[in-house]
Amino acid sequence: MGIRVEDTADWPAAHAIHAAAFRRTAEAELVRRLRDDGDLVLSLTAHADRPAGHIAFSRLLLHDAPALAGCALAPLAVMPEFQGQGIGSALVRQGLERLAEDGYDLVVVLGEPAYYRRFGFTPALASRLKTPYDGPYLQALALSEKGKVAHGPASYARAFAELK
Repeated sequence: MGIRVEDTADWPAAHAIHAAAFRRTAEAELVRRLRDDGDLVLSLTAHADRPAGHIAFSRLLLHDAPALAGCALAPLAVMPEFQGQGIGSALVRQGLERLAEDGYDLVVVLGEPAYYRRFGFTPALASRLKTPYDGPYLQALALSEKGKVAHGPASYARAFAELK
């Protein structure tokens, strides 16, 4: 299994991965819109003998702390036939490592707490933020000391508001 930064040749495969994993195209279209709008900060693909998984991280604006570099993890998808093999976890871990190396301070995710807790995401840190997705499924992970004090309103990339 190899993981690499997405390139233009991966775009059709990423679309197919999200469409198959979610059994609809909304998340695939979200990735396309994030890409088209220039809001992707990191996009990774996992390959076995063929494309197997994809993860996207997009811009997150922290209004009360504009010096903090934040991003949102979404969406994460693995082809159904590759699920349960650790591909999603590998994508998340590698993405978080790359973001930390690139100087990001905070990552938020809207997802299943039992899944994302293993990477260090917590609802406690996210509860200090004000987003359109507040609630028990919104979690955050500080990648730096500055990220630990994140608070206040946060804005996702425009494409999230268009998600159906």
